[in-house]
Amino acid sequence: MTSSTHPSAIARSWVEHANGHRDFPLQNLPLGIFSRPGEARRAGVAIGEAILDLPAVLDAGLFDGQARIAAEAASSDWLNDLFALGSGPRVALRERLTALLGEHSEHQATLRPLLYPAQECEMHLPARVGDYTDFYVGIQHATNVGKLFRPDNPLLPNYKYVPIGYHGRASTLRPGGVEVRRPKGQTLPAGESSPRFGPCARLDYELELGVWIGQGNAMGEAIDIARAGEHVAGLCLLNDWSARDIQAWEYQPLGPFLSKSFITSLSPWVVTAEALAPFRCAQPPRPEGDPQPLAYLFDADDQAQGAFDIELEVLLLTQRMREQGQAPERLALSNSLSMYWTVAQLVAHHSVNGCQLQPGDLFGSGTLSGAGQGAYGSLLEITEGGKQPVRLGNGEQRTFLEDGDEIILRGRCVREGVASIGFGECRGRVVPAN
Repeated sequence: MTSSTHPSAIARSWVEHANGHRDFPLQNLPLGIFSRPGEARRAGVAIGEAILDLPAVLDAGLFDGQARIAAEAASSDWLNDLFALGSGPRVALRERLTALLGEHSEHQATLRPLLYPAQECEMHLPARVGDYTDFYVGIQHATNVGKLFRPDNPLLPNYKYVPIGYHGRASTLRPGGVEVRRPKGQTLPAGESSPRFGPCARLDYELELGVWIGQGNAMGEAIDIARAGEHVAGLCLLNDWSARDIQAWEYQPLGPFLSKSFITSLSPWVVTAEALAPFRCAQPPRPEGDPQPLAYLFDADDQAQGAFDIELEVLLLTQRMREQGQAPERLALSNSLSMYWTVAQLVAHHSVNGCQLQPGDLFGSGTLSGAGQGAYGSLLEITEGGKQPVRLGNGEQRTFLEDGDEIILRGRCVREGVASIGFGECRGRVVPAN
């Protein structure tokens, strides 16, 4: 799709380093909250290696109409008010930014001083998150993990009928780059009948997408599947850090608790639904014999174009690699097409009982593993529960994460005839328990 909202693959910006940028060319323009040293937090737009100060552009009088309404809503230190406006003003803002930053813009002299080097800025969470729900829609991951505990019946009977999820902890959501403190908790050592308390020994990552909710719904009113996509503001990368030994002891009968709530890392840029439109595609067909979704979860248009084709990557940088100046090593290359349910189905299901979703709510997709070890989105799968260590190129090996290890998530959308866009990185370095 090519329009003023989706610049052609050859469209260029006067911001030279944005042209051909891996993540943030003119065709992306993701939104986030940043700050400069000693200054207040505010909304920004990523363009190449720079951040455009959105409130400053507003003050310069370069927005009008719906674009101005959107920019005014984004002029606080959170994007919730902008999310609440829905797609109309957001599209107008994107169109105006595309014109302002395009190579033929008449406002280059005004805008140049409002661009700041991204490396000199600090990124923050883009929205105040009232509620966070983590789903479990990566069917390959669910199957792999199920096989570790139930070899003959890896998927429970409800998996293919209902998008499984649990309510997570919003208070420990953090932007990538924040240290990951190794958690403490109860664990049950093998062969023992009483638990012990101490630092987690089986710390893991999970490769996920985050879904930012735009407009919400009134309590008691479900969001129809045919309109559910309109309630999505954009996506990000999400690392659902997991203490596997704590999880194994606590998860029965109610599921994850302290094993997941110590930190969840997010990439700080919201790649909007509009930027992702060219990378939408048909939901992969369900295997023969799988049940069709119930009526409230099925929409023909959503099945035809409700999936996202996003390449997802996990890299590991150990302390030794860092000290020796080595590059991080890839652990997995996966894709969001492994999602068994679409994002719209998650929205429809979450609200079907009358649950109120609000602007800035966050969903996690669940771990998105592909087929084969080279596409597994967690060490739990790669090492078969710790039985088969990962052997790294420098001679090190890992069953689970050690102090000093840094996990890097990357996401990128690639399609022939369309400019590639990316999510930036979501990084987290493990530090010792207190």
